[in-house]
Amino acid sequence: MNVDITGKSEILKKYCKSQDVSLRVSVRYKAKKTVGAGNKNAGNANPKHRGWKVQDGKTVTAGTVLVTQTKTRFHPGLNVGFGRNGNLFAIEAGRVAVTCEKINPDFRHFWVRKNYAGRQDQVIYKKHFNVIPEKQHDRFVLIDAI
Repeated sequence: MNVDITGKSEILKKYCKSQDVSLRVSVRYKAKKTVGAGNKNAGNANPKHRGWKVQDGKTVTAGTVLVTQTKTRFHPGLNVGFGRNGNLFAIEAGRVAVTCEKINPDFRHFWVRKNYAGRQDQVIYKKHFNVIPEKQHDRFVLIDAI
């Protein structure tokens, strides 16, 4: 019986010599990933729907998101807060008023230089969101004057 035992382990060599058995070795190679099955949805990101959420003249409650934005395209005005992610939200209940106002940014700050580069000598106008509070009721009764 002829058995080729070159390159086998020592235990296998001893077993084959002592038992006089033929040895068949099968080799299985590692499977690999097929090519081209990768990123088929690249470039199809979900829309973020940024921009105005409430139009001018509409009535809002406190905490309502008025604008979603990544850069400071819109600025907060009266009774409007500025979130960490750039969102503008109503602080009080009332009517929304959008105005276009002149701004005077401080060019010592990095983000101002980055967003308004080359506009130091120009007049810059930006939209400001304001919330005009609702009129309170007139049902107060004067009890005592001091």
